Amino acid sequence: MEERKTISNEYGSMTSVTWECDGIVLGHGVQTFKELTSFSGSSQKDVVRMHFGMKGNYAFTYKQLGQTYDLIGGHHNIMYSKDFDITVFNKTLKLETFGIQFPTQLFIQFTQNASDSLKRFAADILAGKDVMLSSRWGAIDSPIQQVLQQIIHCKYNDDLKKLFLLSKSIELLVLCAEAYEHTQQEQFVKNKADKEKLIAVRDLINERVQDPPNLTQIARIVGLNEYKLKRGFKEVFNNTVFGYLSEQRLHLAHRYLRDTRKTAAEISYELGYATPQHFSNAFRKKFGITPATARNNP
Repeated sequence: MEERKTISNEYGSMTSVTWECDGIVLGHGVQTFKELTSFSGSSQKDVVRMHFGMKGNYAFTYKQLGQTYDLIGGHHNIMYSKDFDITVFNKTLKLETFGIQFPTQLFIQFTQNASDSLKRFAADILAGKDVMLSSRWGAIDSPIQQVLQQIIHCKYNDDLKKLFLLSKSIELLVLCAEAYEHTQQEQFVKNKADKEKLIAVRDLINERVQDPPNLTQIARIVGLNEYKLKRGFKEVFNNTVFGYLSEQRLHLAHRYLRDTRKTAAEISYELGYATPQHFSNAFRKKFGITPATARNNP
């Protein structure tokens, strides 16, 4: 089941889409505000919530945990409480979020024999605790970002779409649990200002995939030295700056092949590859198939 809505209120407007399959609910929303403000939300559904902040800065107070989280850029976490009451304070005029709600018993079925972190989380839920998977929110790295985009731009219908959404929900759960292990390591990026700059680097790359600045230019634009830029980006996004750029180019190319009539040669030049052959080689190395195969079998 899919439902699309556009709602306007005193704060601004929100466009959203939700999908439901086998009790799992996925949702993507874009909120545009008239001013910086606050608003509240609550729910009594017995679900485990995966939350992804895709764009925009905000803070939210989570009543059941007695905590306020100050969040910037792309981030994710998994949370559970029997009731759910939050107050959100937006710090930018546009927010983009994504969420997945797993029925609690289904989530426990998926996770009680999974990784150590998920097993502990499931045990806390069974014990009736209000819990967050990680006290440190994970960054939305390239693999997580690509799965989110695949869901948002899914072209399948009916039973095939249901199967696709179920598989991607599980994939996101696995990726988030894996990212949790990364957040427990000693942190090189320790202050909020530097993390904001690194998220600005990611956004800059996303906006300029076709014509990206070099490392020296990026460092100057965001106000970081090159050492802190390279090491900090690798820590936050689990990839090098160049590696992240390459991934974004190839996934964008895959979407162009699927959704447009552009030729592989046109796509290669548009995305900054030296030759169509270089593009084809990189595409095959990443996806295991040629651009022509990807177009014929989306």
